[in-house]
Amino acid sequence: MKAMIVKEFGNSDVFELAVVEKPTVKQGHVLVNIKATSINTVDTMIRQMGPDLPLSPPAPAILGMDFAGIVEAVGEGVDDYKVGDEVYGCAGGLADLPGTLAEYIVADANLIALKPENLTMEQSAAIPLVGITAYEGLQRAGISQGQKVLVHGGSGGVGHIAIQLANYFGAETFSTGGGDKQLALIEKLGATAINYKNEAVSDYVNQYTDGTGFDLVFDSVGGENMTNSFEAAKLNGHVASTVSLVSFDLSTAHFKGLSLHVVFMLIPMLHNVGRGQHHTILKALTDIAEAGKLTPVLDEQTFSLEQASSAHARLESGKGMGKVVVSI
Repeated sequence: MKAMIVKEFGNSDVFELAVVEKPTVKQGHVLVNIKATSINTVDTMIRQMGPDLPLSPPAPAILGMDFAGIVEAVGEGVDDYKVGDEVYGCAGGLADLPGTLAEYIVADANLIALKPENLTMEQSAAIPLVGITAYEGLQRAGISQGQKVLVHGGSGGVGHIAIQLANYFGAETFSTGGGDKQLALIEKLGATAINYKNEAVSDYVNQYTDGTGFDLVFDSVGGENMTNSFEAAKLNGHVASTVSLVSFDLSTAHFKGLSLHVVFMLIPMLHNVGRGQHHTILKALTDIAEAGKLTPVLDEQTFSLEQASSAHARLESGKGMGKVVVSI
């Protein structure tokens, strides 16, 4: 099969087109003919950092985690899928799991689900990592109907899915963004847009919550923005963060009695623990998408397998809107 491989880690131009052995199906897995994959920030981090990032695969490696495709073979012990099924998932591209910048992948059946029938392969491939992350974060933070939910970074990959899911769960949703295009997308997705560049946290907390604070803050920006999340949350509120690699004072969280939920959705893949939960979430996301309540936003630029370097560069440029997708 054709695959884009990385022989050494570094800039986006390290990808090389290669012909490698087509994988064979094994127990508990399915062989999938990949039709599309999407690029996530963690993919670019692995490509850049290599062994400096503990979850990176050894070189030479096939990167890429998300995919949508067609089942070509079913392994022993798999009853939920048959040849010809259209599936999607997040099942490779780290540690010892070969990735999705290739024509085929042997995927753990616990890490996939039937893709939404109303979405294309490209749209479906854009969902798994960000969809599971957003769903898990909102659920762990106890989202419920009628809550006021703030999503930081609502025009990004995880954020734009979190807005749609928060709306689906019955919340009144608000979201920060910067720039006219980002704010317009946030409004289109059904949230009240907040320009973080010219609106202080205290100002929009007063304006939208009468100074009480938001019931739930979903922070897909992370880092120092965690301080803003703590400030925006109400007393005994919840903060879900997808980017918590930072050291800072927790005093605000303490005195407000906040609950912090750190979401790292790669844990089941890395440790082979609780993988079935990803299958369950993907099934739920399929139902939500088929109900017309979840549609991923795709970047206006499209890429082929051979253009993997350009796809990575596009995501890193910060100029894209929505998910960067590669058609295979």
